[in-house]
Amino acid sequence: MSELRFLTAGESHGPCLTALLEGLPAGLRLHKENIDRDLARRQQGYGRGGRMKIETDKVEVLSGVRFNETIGGPITLQVVNKDFANWLGRMAAFGEPEGEKVTAARPGHADLTGVKKYDRHDVRDILERSSARETTMRVAVGAVCKEFLRELGITVVSQVVNIGGVQVDSAKIDRTQIGQDIGSELNCYDREAEKAMKAKIDQAKKDGDTLGGTFEVIVRGVPVGLGTHIQWDRRLDARLAAAMMSIQAIKGVEIGAGFACADLPGSQIHDEIFRHADGEIYRQTNRAGGLEGGMSNGEEIVVRAAMKPIPTLMTPLNSIDIETKEAVLACKERSDTCAVSAASVVGESMAAFVMAQAICEKFGGDAMTDVKKALAAYNERIGKAW
Repeated sequence: MSELRFLTAGESHGPCLTALLEGLPAGLRLHKENIDRDLARRQQGYGRGGRMKIETDKVEVLSGVRFNETIGGPITLQVVNKDFANWLGRMAAFGEPEGEKVTAARPGHADLTGVKKYDRHDVRDILERSSARETTMRVAVGAVCKEFLRELGITVVSQVVNIGGVQVDSAKIDRTQIGQDIGSELNCYDREAEKAMKAKIDQAKKDGDTLGGTFEVIVRGVPVGLGTHIQWDRRLDARLAAAMMSIQAIKGVEIGAGFACADLPGSQIHDEIFRHADGEIYRQTNRAGGLEGGMSNGEEIVVRAAMKPIPTLMTPLNSIDIETKEAVLACKERSDTCAVSAASVVGESMAAFVMAQAICEKFGGDAMTDVKKALAAYNERIGKAW
């Protein structure tokens, strides 16, 4: 079986966005409505901008699926950009350039470094691909991976825990509800905190500013022993952290107790191990976030990611014009005031891909029947060992 991997392609205002997912076993039953549901979740959220009013993302599956089941070949996913109709001249693949060049680079964005690295003279050549619109296809890929994981009893959910410094009160959150639709516009499970977050977003929008925040991704039902301590690049915690850091605007990642581990003694950090009368091993706490020594330990995997405020401000920051080299105000692209709730959906998707990849590596198989049998045999062996 080939390694599970994916690539995305497309520009923010191009004709479409595409992803190629390769390595999923044959025989996985897919539901298009589940992929579309996650695409819609990515577009929703309090503080989103005008682009989301134009696009209604729906997936088209162009290969690798027949009669609702994967057939073993690469899966091609596509989402059409409706807004491309308004950009035909400015984003044409061939012909003479139309429209004004973008020359005022935005601080905090890929603009300035990108034009230098790729020797471009129009910031649009960089911003179109570096845009978070690219995450549309990560969500589509992640939704497929979630279907695979669900077949094996593994689920991936998320919640927003902070926006602009407004923190949720974890004591008020029923963690068993996380992942259920409770009608939150911010994917937040603390109603009082959500109200304060919305007020903060409203003020930022009024000021022409933007806000960041923190989201948490939780993976449930994970078998013991995914990942390994043997090599640095095979450690599951490292791969999850890298996946989160690859999301646009993410500037920090922590697992379990995370940075709090630096402040407390080991007696208050490490999860003590106990054994039930029936022989089952358990932990009363999960400060490790479900990962020890680069491997899953059977507890919930808990990963948090910190998102910086979006660099496109309606009250622009000072910058330099890349053509004249003169001082200017940064360019203004259509943007969001806050997209942390959308980022949480992307975080789910990246975690789902990494977990699916780890499952495929450990249990192999070209068909779902093989994967399920291998997982069942492994779980039986692990159970007998204790």
